[in-house]
Amino acid sequence: MKINTSRWARSVALIALAASVAACGLPRSGPTKREIFAGSVQRQGDAFIVSVNERVTRATAFTPALGFGPGFVNAGVVGSDTIRPGDTLGLTIYENVDDGLLANEGLNSTLLEEVQVDGDGFIFVPYAGRIRAAGNSPEAIRRIITDKLDAQTPDPQVQVRRLAGDGATVSVAGGVGAQGVFPIERPTRTLSSMLARAGGIAIPTEVAQITVIRGGQRGKVWFEDLYENPSYDIALRGGDRILVEQDNRSFTALGATGTQNRVDFEDRTISAIEGIARVGGLNPNLADPTGVFVFRNEPAEIANQVLARSDLIGPQRMVYVLDLTEPTGMFEARDFLIRDGDTVFVTEAPYAQWSKTLSALTGTVGTASSISNIASN
Repeated sequence: MKINTSRWARSVALIALAASVAACGLPRSGPTKREIFAGSVQRQGDAFIVSVNERVTRATAFTPALGFGPGFVNAGVVGSDTIRPGDTLGLTIYENVDDGLLANEGLNSTLLEEVQVDGDGFIFVPYAGRIRAAGNSPEAIRRIITDKLDAQTPDPQVQVRRLAGDGATVSVAGGVGAQGVFPIERPTRTLSSMLARAGGIAIPTEVAQITVIRGGQRGKVWFEDLYENPSYDIALRGGDRILVEQDNRSFTALGATGTQNRVDFEDRTISAIEGIARVGGLNPNLADPTGVFVFRNEPAEIANQVLARSDLIGPQRMVYVLDLTEPTGMFEARDFLIRDGDTVFVTEAPYAQWSKTLSALTGTVGTASSISNIASN
């Protein structure tokens, strides 16, 4: 009788333990496929859940458009000889007499070094007065000075040299070989040549972006487009600021993947299948290949196109579903593009949860049996 009572008590204990395990939430990497679908708009949720097909892939194939506006593209190349405020000139004046206006005794030439063009664009030359230099070439300034002095000394000869271009410089910062301020000179009048002057690109070229700030204007291009599209190799202007930086787009991978992490874009575009591969693929012991989800806040114009509607306003919460077991599932995942800020989530297979439950029950039963044995002793 005592033996039967003991067995009955053990059975009751096991049933109670099983019930408690079933009632407890087992560890998991995120929501189940059923729970995600329960949050759809069709079920009074706040997200549109859409199965990915060829039409959806085309509608969502959006990549950030980078380029320069007309104000940059239509700007002509600055003449390297054009003088600007802040430039420094060197003047040599020859006089055809022994006792000239400017030359010291016994000399027939005068050297005027480091004559700086003032903020209004003028320079001062003794006996020639205040002369407009900005906007003129050294040759034009030479003629002006010669004409001014010709009435005061016979047959003057003038040389004008541009010594430095402090008034026509650009700053280059970011991922280049040598950051700094560089003058616009004959070899460095365009964007690509100035980048070369700054030591070239010091970050991966496939994800390098070039931003040019000119006054209130701003333009950005991919570095590789400078060579694929010659119109983007714009002419520079004094005061331009050039910033070289790496593409900062990223997405997050969660759930039953090899690793769960924030992943930076390493190419201009990345597909869903590439994104999964970069985090180690699907976890073979956990993943449900029918439940690969991409969470995204979609602009209204794209959301309307995907859902064949026209009434949506503002960003919409969208959940795109990829089923890798479908005949075309791998193709759809290969063509569907991941965008900046996306969350890629892979659900666990129902078997994984069942396996966890069995494991928990087996461990619990083993623990209960040990306790029972100890108690019986």
